[in-house]
Amino acid sequence: MTYNIFRKIGSGISLVVLMTFSFMANAQDYFVYVTAESEDEVALIKFDGKNATIEQTIPVGIWPAEIEGPHGINVSPDGKYWYLSLAHGNPYGTLYKYATATNEVVDTVRLGLFPASLQISKATGLLYCVNFDLHGDMVPSTVSVVDPEEMIEIDRIETGVMPHGSRISANGLYHYSVGMMSGELFEISTTKLKVNRKLNLDGKAEEEPAMGGMDHSKMDHSKMGHSMMTESAPMYHSATKPTWAMPHPTNGKVYVAGNGTNDIVEVDLEKWEVTNRFPAGKAPYNLDVSPDGKYLVATYKGSGETGIWDLKKGKELPRIKNTRMVTHGVTISPDSKYAFVSVEGIGGEPGTVDIIDIKNAKKITSIDMGKQAGGIIFWKME
Repeated sequence: MTYNIFRKIGSGISLVVLMTFSFMANAQDYFVYVTAESEDEVALIKFDGKNATIEQTIPVGIWPAEIEGPHGINVSPDGKYWYLSLAHGNPYGTLYKYATATNEVVDTVRLGLFPASLQISKATGLLYCVNFDLHGDMVPSTVSVVDPEEMIEIDRIETGVMPHGSRISANGLYHYSVGMMSGELFEISTTKLKVNRKLNLDGKAEEEPAMGGMDHSKMDHSKMGHSMMTESAPMYHSATKPTWAMPHPTNGKVYVAGNGTNDIVEVDLEKWEVTNRFPAGKAPYNLDVSPDGKYLVATYKGSGETGIWDLKKGKELPRIKNTRMVTHGVTISPDSKYAFVSVEGIGGEPGTVDIIDIKNAKKITSIDMGKQAGGIIFWKME
């Protein structure tokens, strides 16, 4: 009898040990970098599946007394470096290169006016960064092409007016960006360093440039601080006002955030035309597609919400209300489980990162950080 009891107890203990070991073996930590535009800081955030912590706050910028606006951020394909665009300069912005091992500056290079989103192509090894030109005249701007090893700008490719959110195709051969005020989608060949195609997203031919001031009545862009165009600066007025372009990894589509029309615009790359418009929340701003290709996650800047789209069904899951208003950026973990969403906040409020279970459309946890949380990018899992 005693032996049988011991066997039962021993088996129970063994089971508990095995279950504990299995849990430990499957435990996963996730790391993301997030910019705080009104603090000149970048936060390294760790998420263990339940809770989030700030592992390090990295001061960025040149002049401590001046807010220089860290805006775009991305990590090199090998994970050894992260790159940051400091949007404000005198008068131009700067690209910074940091080592992920130390979070210390390695090198810098001067770019154009208000450099924003950026990414390195796996095919060419070059970095492509849009020059948003937020405070300039409403004229076409450029995409800077940088050698990230030497940190030298090797070319500038002219695109549209106020080029903003940009991403590179999975094979690294094509760079997609949008001209926010010209309402265009651009496809750049990363090998030829030139624009292959452009598409007017308003569904009509280019109109004659309109004279006069910018019309912001249909645009929800908190804290953007756009300057008014001058009497001599003509501009095409886009209704779509696209703010982000995100190529799907496998289905031959690019998804665009229609900030002015409150929709997600689907563009077929083979046909090179708009094939669908999905009604979305107020002022969609940034987009990301899960690596498994199943979901698209959109930030709704105007309503303080995050939308998750089942791409196979073409339907939106229940929207997630963010912790604060002015939802900004989104990045998805490589296992397609979690979306990390930056939320700017209003006035003196801190910035926030909300972490969302994508499949269940549920916010798991949040963590506050520096003011105006903006650019956000996934680093690693371990």
